[in-house]
Amino acid sequence: MSNTLAAAEQACDAIRAPCSAVEWVLQPREKDLGGFFVRRLLPTAKRKMVGPWIFFDHMGPARFPAGKGVSVRPHPHIGIATVTYLFEGEILHRDSLGNLQPIRPGDINLMVAGRGIVHSERERAEVTATEHPLHGLQLWFALPEADEEIEPSFHHYPSDSIPTLRVSGVPVRVMMGSAYGVTSPVRVFSDTLYLEADLQAGQSLTLPDARERAVYVASGALKAKDTDMPNHSMTVFADQPGITVRAAAASRIALIGGAPVGERVIEWNFVSSRNERIEQAKRDWADGRFPKVPGDEVEFIPLP
Repeated sequence: MSNTLAAAEQACDAIRAPCSAVEWVLQPREKDLGGFFVRRLLPTAKRKMVGPWIFFDHMGPARFPAGKGVSVRPHPHIGIATVTYLFEGEILHRDSLGNLQPIRPGDINLMVAGRGIVHSERERAEVTATEHPLHGLQLWFALPEADEEIEPSFHHYPSDSIPTLRVSGVPVRVMMGSAYGVTSPVRVFSDTLYLEADLQAGQSLTLPDARERAVYVASGALKAKDTDMPNHSMTVFADQPGITVRAAAASRIALIGGAPVGERVIEWNFVSSRNERIEQAKRDWADGRFPKVPGDEVEFIPLP
């Protein structure tokens, strides 16, 4: 979904944590979009990226009355891949490649922007006709420099294709990358990790190793040694093996990580290793040179 550089730079407050394995505990900046909260954790002035991940939003939970819902007009991206993952509800994805795909809970929706793509995020008429929920995450990962200008593409992975296992009794889904001896089928371009786990109070989970890692608490509360990991916080961990988190209450967490891909510039919906490429993308959008979204050609989000 659309963001601005100003919002990105003020996205969250960060505090140093007492645990030596913990680098930061990030708190989100919340924005009310009219009965619909979005919590932004990345990027922030304190921590722009975790591995290749450069953007992390928590949408909802929200309930919309009949006739209302999510309706994000067409907007462009370059240099990234977007990942949409829902806990509840449904979003209708359309893009300039001609893809039309409902996203439902448990699915992974991967849109590779590369040299440029346009998409909208709305809801089917059957969904908006009645009261309905929406709750989920949207993430962006930066493409390696060699892949920043690849042809755009779209990949949809239904829920039953995502590996699920139990680790010390904790249900875990390995959404992207490899962890705990299993590998997700979702396409990656560099060393990338994304998983989800549901812990009951008192359960512990040893995190998979990665160059960089962060745990987001979508609901609940955990501890890492003496460091509190409160609801809706993101804890960034150092590169140390054997880090274990323990649930103080029933908790749903998302872990993101991987190897760094280098510095990136982010402005509005554009990400690149080069400032001049961002400026070109801004001109192209303002001048109408990006492709249209079939079936959603009239509306668009103007360049801020």
